Amino acid sequence: MSYEITGKLAEKFETNQRTETFKVREFVIEKSENINGRDITNYVKFQCIQDKTAMPDRFNKGDEVKVFFNLRGNRYDRDGKVSYFTNLDAWKMESVKMGTEAAPGDTSYNDMPPAAEIVDDLPF
Repeated sequence: MSYEITGKLAEKFETNQRTETFKVREFVIEKSENINGRDITNYVKFQCIQDKTAMPDRFNKGDEVKVFFNLRGNRYDRDGKVSYFTNLDAWKMESVKMGTEAAPGDTSYNDMPPAAEIVDDLPF
């Protein structure tokens, strides 16, 4: 399930190396909305894993960003006790400037190279 949210980068935390092969990093987006005349502010915590842990480095606290994320739920059973966890796994962040998205080659972070770097080597 893929979702997106736009808000202000409120916090970014250090990378946590959980095991020898698994690392995770968390960050928080502040999202304010006016609902029925009341200003409501929510703080939404995301995680990024493995090669995505460097993603928040490109942004400063207070920057307006758009975060693309997946909603993931897990079941954990230990010693007969069952717990459930929900994670918001961020996989892409973009800078938002004056209400519009920045050009992807400028300030976005994703796995695709800029269009100028894509080589079309197909024979047809």
